Amino acid sequence: MVLPMVLLKLADWVWYQLLANSCRRAARKVRNYKPPKHQPPSFPSIAKCEITGGGVIRAFLLLLSCSFLWILDYELQLRVMIFITFCGLKIKNMESVGRAVLPKFYLKNLNLHAYEALASTRSKVVFTSVPRVMVEGFLKEYLEVDDVKGTELLTSGHYFTGLLSKSGLLTKHRALKEHFGDRKPDIGLGTSSHRDNLFISLCKEAYVVNRDDSKSNSSSSSVLPRHRYPKPLIFHDGRLVFLPTPLATLSMFLWIPIGIVLAIFRISVGIFLPYKLALFLATCTGLNLSVKGLDTSTKSDHENKGVLYVCTHRTLLDPVFLSTSLAKPLTAVTYSLSKMSEVTWWCPEGTTCREPYLLRFSSLFAELADEIVPVAVNTKVSMFYGTTASGLKCLDPIFFLMNPRPVYYVEILGKLPKKLTCAGGKSSCEVANYIQRKLGDALGFECTTLTRKDKYLMLAGNEGIVSDSKRKN
Repeated sequence: MVLPMVLLKLADWVWYQLLANSCRRAARKVRNYKPPKHQPPSFPSIAKCEITGGGVIRAFLLLLSCSFLWILDYELQLRVMIFITFCGLKIKNMESVGRAVLPKFYLKNLNLHAYEALASTRSKVVFTSVPRVMVEGFLKEYLEVDDVKGTELLTSGHYFTGLLSKSGLLTKHRALKEHFGDRKPDIGLGTSSHRDNLFISLCKEAYVVNRDDSKSNSSSSSVLPRHRYPKPLIFHDGRLVFLPTPLATLSMFLWIPIGIVLAIFRISVGIFLPYKLALFLATCTGLNLSVKGLDTSTKSDHENKGVLYVCTHRTLLDPVFLSTSLAKPLTAVTYSLSKMSEVTWWCPEGTTCREPYLLRFSSLFAELADEIVPVAVNTKVSMFYGTTASGLKCLDPIFFLMNPRPVYYVEILGKLPKKLTCAGGKSSCEVANYIQRKLGDALGFECTTLTRKDKYLMLAGNEGIVSDSKRKN
């Protein structure tokens, strides 16, 4: 009886050890296992292309596809998103999005360490599985990349078909071998995903960007700061302020019906009600008008003379909010050749700029009024931009007022001394440059020599001028 009991205990101990080791291995696998991300690869960039170039309906279809995209593998996810986004999309529209819309989001999410590694090289070649047309403009314009290898798309006439070319989805390590042959690149830069492991292993020196570590860094020290941008981001287009992740895009679609009603209400109270009551009701809906430097005692000084308010230009609603701040009507003027005989608003920049920069001030206004009052104007929005270069400008005020809590900042700097005006012997250019610097200092903005023409050539591919034939029509 003793021997069988010993054998039974020995068998029990062996079974226990095997079971324990198996459990430990299973636990180790669970700890190291990372569940698939519910955000498909490149969703924000592709969604941005959808909303700006393809329209709201396409964007909604792309959002609905997230319900099943996460169960697909990486290649199928990209193929489905590319088809939804590019099928029937004009090539011209996509080129405009790549040039004027996407660079802002790429720059604001550019990893600092990845940029430093890229900038340390002389010759740069980028391999990516996303469509080349989405990234080539940004990479060559801002990061001075020499060549871009990405997924190529089939086209038919002036439209994308939504299908991939014969080469299919670009595989990085294969594309690298085809481009460099037997030579090894000096530096390889990739992510910690398994798709990049083989790619960077073909390089002499490898740098890995860990996305999870970047997201967990609350100090945002891993993101390239604005002052280190390789090229200043002054102009960009598109309506969306936020990065369109699936959750953020869903929130936008849920907000749009509320936002439209809110915009109509805000516009209505501004048109039909007195200034104070309209401002009170608008404030109750979340709109914030911050006014600084208003001096009501100067009203009597301006009764018999033309007063020109020279303002920075942020949206088409600038004169409306200035008029509300002053509680009196203003005349909005762009160009004129006669002396001002009434209280007037003037925008010397000629167009809007979203970023903290001031465009060159036109000097036409300097000789048009006896009294000039500089006014610093700025806005803050969280969902929609109230300006556009390539879209319908008539919708600009509506989009601005659709924001949950839009902010308008108005600072009246006071009347310009006579010695600093044309009446005091200064030239019109000197007056314009002085006021630009004064307003730039008040807002903390940088002054530039860029003009309306520069903006529209970059964003819309034209000079921002309406042709005579369109005016007659």
